Amino acid sequence: MPYSGRMQQNHYYSVFFAPRGRDRIYDLGIQIAQMYLSPYDKLIGIIGEAGSGKSMLIKGMFPGLELTNDDNGVNMRPLPIMDQSYDGFFTAHTYHLDIRFEAAFTQLGELADAILRAVKNGKRVIVEHFDLIYPILGINANLLIGVGEEVIITRPTIFGPLPSELHEKVAKSVNYRRMTHTAEDLCEIFMPEEEYRRCRHRDIKHGFLLAFDGKEPNIDLYELERKVNDAIAADLEISYVDEEHVKIGDRVHPCTGPRTHVPSTGHIEGFRLLHRVVFDPIEQCYLVAGRVGPGAGGESIEDVNDITLE
Repeated sequence: MPYSGRMQQNHYYSVFFAPRGRDRIYDLGIQIAQMYLSPYDKLIGIIGEAGSGKSMLIKGMFPGLELTNDDNGVNMRPLPIMDQSYDGFFTAHTYHLDIRFEAAFTQLGELADAILRAVKNGKRVIVEHFDLIYPILGINANLLIGVGEEVIITRPTIFGPLPSELHEKVAKSVNYRRMTHTAEDLCEIFMPEEEYRRCRHRDIKHGFLLAFDGKEPNIDLYELERKVNDAIAADLEISYVDEEHVKIGDRVHPCTGPRTHVPSTGHIEGFRLLHRVVFDPIEQCYLVAGRVGPGAGGESIEDVNDITLE
């Protein structure tokens, strides 16, 4: 029997925090490719809402791959996967397509046929919004990745998980990520300039960590929390500026994940800070923790570190 390419036979699923900055998503994509991607994987399904970072994750996993829905260039037409008549040396080995985008131009049945033909010809196909094509395609992906507040990696079997199950989970959680990112940027805006310039970013469930090397940050956490909540109450509009900036109210703020935000600050629920700076003896840095969402946690570190799966 020929080798099926099913490496990591016992792998059920893995979960990572979904970072909010571009460089951190790229790094996570590289890590996922190294740990979970097999050269025998021909069909890779990516699931998640618009602005969740799917494309950035793909760029991290497949450096140099030209995405057919790239906002920085002209969308590729005709779609390369639709023309596989030439099978010479210079044909693509890896195809990418965004089902939600391509459905505006091509029937889903035609897209499904092209995907199956490419896989049969030994090509690799990376499909964004895989859950939309699965009912017509009839086969699951070799590697299925969902992007919401968390990045979920799974190798489906005949018993699942189904793409629709993964979509339900990540679609429900991605709003926490958007709320968190906006609250995180508001904290940067209102903290002292010196502290903003030296802070680094980490992730926790339904929240964020700001990390400071060296000396303990000089931040009045009660005052910072008040200013952020005042901005939330003002319901300031949030808009994309470019890949390096987002606009909150009338202020343009540096941001490497400008699409991962709520529409306005009033959409942030339950923002609060842990009212003390925590020292991390392992990483030798000081941490400020923020949470969002209903029941966002109390004053204890244990509340902040809640990793209960939902």
